Amino acid sequence: MAVGAEAIAAVPAGEVQNFAQGFLARLSSQQKMGLMLGVSAIIALLAGGWMWIQTPDYKVLFSNVSDRDGGAIIASLQQMNVPHKFAEGGGAILVPANQVHDIRLKLAAQGLPKGGLVGFELMENQKFGTSQFLEQVNFQRALEGELARSIQALAAVDTARVHLAMGKQSVFMREQQKPSASVLVNLYPGRVLDPQQVNAVMHLVSSSVPNLPLSNVTVVDQQGNLLSKTDESDTGTGLNPNQLKYLLALEQSYIRRIEAIIAPIVGKENVHAQVAADVDFAHSEQMDEIYKPNQDPGSSTIRSQQTSESASSSQVEGGVPGALSNQPPMPATAPITTPPGSPLSQTPTTSAAPPVSPDAQTNSPRPPSNTRKDATINYEVDKRIQHVRKPVGGIRRLSVAVVVNHRKITDQNGAVSSAPLTESQTAQITDLVKEAMGFSKERGDTLNVVNSPFSEMPQEITPELPLWKQPEMIELAQQAAKNLLIGGLVLYLVLGVLRPMLKRTNQPPVPLLTEPAEEKEDQSEQPAPALKQVPQFSQYEQNLAFAKQLARDDPKVVANVVKHWVTGNE
Repeated sequence: MAVGAEAIAAVPAGEVQNFAQGFLARLSSQQKMGLMLGVSAIIALLAGGWMWIQTPDYKVLFSNVSDRDGGAIIASLQQMNVPHKFAEGGGAILVPANQVHDIRLKLAAQGLPKGGLVGFELMENQKFGTSQFLEQVNFQRALEGELARSIQALAAVDTARVHLAMGKQSVFMREQQKPSASVLVNLYPGRVLDPQQVNAVMHLVSSSVPNLPLSNVTVVDQQGNLLSKTDESDTGTGLNPNQLKYLLALEQSYIRRIEAIIAPIVGKENVHAQVAADVDFAHSEQMDEIYKPNQDPGSSTIRSQQTSESASSSQVEGGVPGALSNQPPMPATAPITTPPGSPLSQTPTTSAAPPVSPDAQTNSPRPPSNTRKDATINYEVDKRIQHVRKPVGGIRRLSVAVVVNHRKITDQNGAVSSAPLTESQTAQITDLVKEAMGFSKERGDTLNVVNSPFSEMPQEITPELPLWKQPEMIELAQQAAKNLLIGGLVLYLVLGVLRPMLKRTNQPPVPLLTEPAEEKEDQSEQPAPALKQVPQFSQYEQNLAFAKQLARDDPKVVANVVKHWVTGNE
């Protein structure tokens, strides 16, 4: 008889309840228990599979948050009814992957996370009657917090702390103390701060605190390494990183210029250039004072002039008593006049007086005898002061090497061959390179252009990634495997457990062959003989009526059939 799920499907809607009651009435206690367990297993499997499929993929919302920020974030997530969980020992908060960015924006609108730093919002909760010292301390804490937040905005910095040492202000210049700052940065794993970024942090802190010099800012990382050590403090003779970086950038600039001007002629892959620059990084200053020779005094500018004149005279009241006064004067032993070029002409001379008689000499006074006149004139001196400071990083010499590949020629048959450049083409390329590099013979620059065939490197063919190795296909396969696994388990329970149970339960009893009445008494103790099946009925009502009639007429046969089902392997 074809009964079971097909028969149940054919039952009208009004008889479903009667069928269920009749079906359960025909089951034994063990069958009812097995049926309940099977149905419960299917329901649990379906529910677990549905929850497994619907479980979202969690990603990190925030990590390394403080306890205070973590509690505020969890409270906000609970208010928004967002599922969350913890990872890494509670140091990271996980939320569904499709809601990470949305939740971050919503938490940022609430000012979360604050990062454990207190900024100028600390000044909003000032109490009445706060002392000046407490106000100063709160202001310093707020300034440190704002600086730490600004430094944490750098991509390589995870957390930062800033300590400010503010000296006490004084009206005396000698007693004023310059403030200082210390910055401790905690970098992400694998990240570093280059010297330019460290210098930027130092300038940021120095510009944010009044009267804070750049030299008083110290930057230290989580490993205890001093990052604020300037290259100028290094007394070594080698190039510091900034100078080396400038040298490499200068050489690369010349290489790009040379290849850019030659590539349109021979092709981008057919020219290569290298430049070696000799750069002067020495600091040089020169100061000269130049004086012009003395010029014509008439055309010179008088700076200062001083003139002095003096006169002296001696008087004798009478002659010498005695005979000497009556004698004529002796002739002079020195000349009255001197040549113009003699040294005596430089000294003031005494004016010669006409000879007088002895009586006049003794009886009349003498006129002034000495007159002196001095004049000092100072002229402006032409002087030129020249202060020359040579720039750092000047180019002392350039050495350039350029190699050009042979040109390719295609004949009429389509065969490709290579040939060297002609002399005119080589000279043209050489002239272009000289113009591009700014060739200077006085500076000692050198240039070498070589035309040589390039060795062709075999092209490496990257194999295409197979379809089954692509991340998208792997994720799709995992999702499909989940669904197939759940569907397979459900199908196994339905077809392998419930369906055989329903078939055994709904199978109508089979009447035995006609036997003598005395043999029917021993059939309960003997194994069931070969059964002869009656014709199958297509309608459920006929099958049900036949089963009821058989149970009323011969209940022992029904009991024997049930016993045979229980002890059998069907």
